[in-house]
Parts: sequence; structure tokens; C-alpha cells
Amino acid sequence: MTEVTTHSAERYAIVAGLERLITLIRLLTPSGEISLTTASTLARLATEGPHRLSDLAAREGVTQPAMTQLVSRLERNGLAERRGHSDDRRVVMVHITPAGQQLLDQRRSQRVTQLAGLLDELTLEQEQAIAAALPALTKLADLGAPAAGLRPVNPPTAPSIHPVRPSSD
Repeated sequence: MTEVTTHSAERYAIVAGLERLITLIRLLTPSGEISLTTASTLARLATEGPHRLSDLAAREGVTQPAMTQLVSRLERNGLAERRGHSDDRRVVMVHITPAGQQLLDQRRSQRVTQLAGLLDELTLEQEQAIAAALPALTKLADLGAPAAGLRPVNPPTAPSIHPVRPSSD
């Protein structure tokens, strides 16, 4: 097998593994309450701060009319609000509300609980390998952001993982 073939096979395996991981995270996400685009929009507002409607639409990969409808629904549900820009009153900025932040926190907490059960099924070495891969995965996500028209986000550093496992002696 040539180096090019091996390289391609390894990359194919990486892509396939990441796709399975995306599917797992999607399946662990609470269904019914909000769409993935809505959750992504709220997460962007929580992480990056207020945005213009047009910027949100571009960053989320939807049309401006679609984002206008989404933000209107978020406002009706008390999850986001529109406010004037502090420097230019003609500009309207979309902000996440405390209720929107609470919803995001609840969704993440539910995923943490579900993933914790799955992580318990891994060996200590497997869990440590996942923890060691997180900086590379974050970098990959940041590199992909410009390609999708997104600004890289530097999330807070996750706490180091030192699981305590009962000995199998």
C-alpha cells in the first residue's frame, strides 16, 4: 500500500469517526424543544455576544428572512431580544436572554449526564485519549469556521479529566 493510499484511508477513517460522533451528539440532544439551528444561534449569542441579524444569518448559513423568523420566535419565547446598538441607534442587535442561557445550560447538562454513562463504559486509557484529542478537535473546528464563514471561537478550557475508577482487582 502506498503512502498516499494509507493517508487517504486514515483520513477517510477520521471523517467516518467524526460523522459517527456528530450523530451521537445529535441523538443525545433533547428533541422537540428547539431546532439545531435555533440551538446553534443561541449558543453563538451566548459565546460571542450580541449580533446583527444579517451577521447571524450569514454565520448560521440561513437566509436573512429565515433568521428574522427564527429571532422573532426566540423573542416570543423569551429566549432572545432585539436591542439598539449602543453606538448607532439605527442598528439592531440580537441578545440572548437569561432564559435563553438557562435553556442552553439545561441542554448541555442533559448531554453531560447521558455522555457520562457512556464514558463510564470506556477504559481509563480510552477516556484519556479522548481528553488528549480535544485540543486538536477544537483546532479543527476553528480551522473549519472560516471555510463556513464563521469566526473561530475559543471556548473556555475544559477541566482536566482524571476519572476515578474502581480497581478491578
